[in-house]
Amino acid sequence: MKQSFVVFLFIMFCSFQSPVSLKGTWEFAGGIYNGKKEGAPAEYALHRKYDEIRYVALVVENGYKPEEYENGYYYIKGDTCVDTETFCAQPSKITNIPIRYIMSLHHDTLTFSGTLPTGMVVEEYWKKIR
Repeated sequence: MKQSFVVFLFIMFCSFQSPVSLKGTWEFAGGIYNGKKEGAPAEYALHRKYDEIRYVALVVENGYKPEEYENGYYYIKGDTCVDTETFCAQPSKITNIPIRYIMSLHHDTLTFSGTLPTGMVVEEYWKKIR
């Protein structure tokens, strides 16, 4: 009985581990904003391409060249991801402001949860596509 409990805890730990790097391409799969659930857009996709320290966010729409709408830096410490947007194609109140998100990874889904400096409570879901 005790051994099966230890195996169960190990499996749970591995299933929800935080990555050391987000390296790869992730697609927005929806989120919850101030308690209101929103799905991913149907007409286009939102991608984030991460390397070891930077990310580039793109709008991807069939028939068009992907368009960069945001970029910045990030780092991971434990279950926290600190994201600093350094460019945004639209007016933004969070440019150059580090934002801390609680992060979890379950299979191919990355979840960011936190509160923006504007007070908005967010929980976003991103699926790894590459």
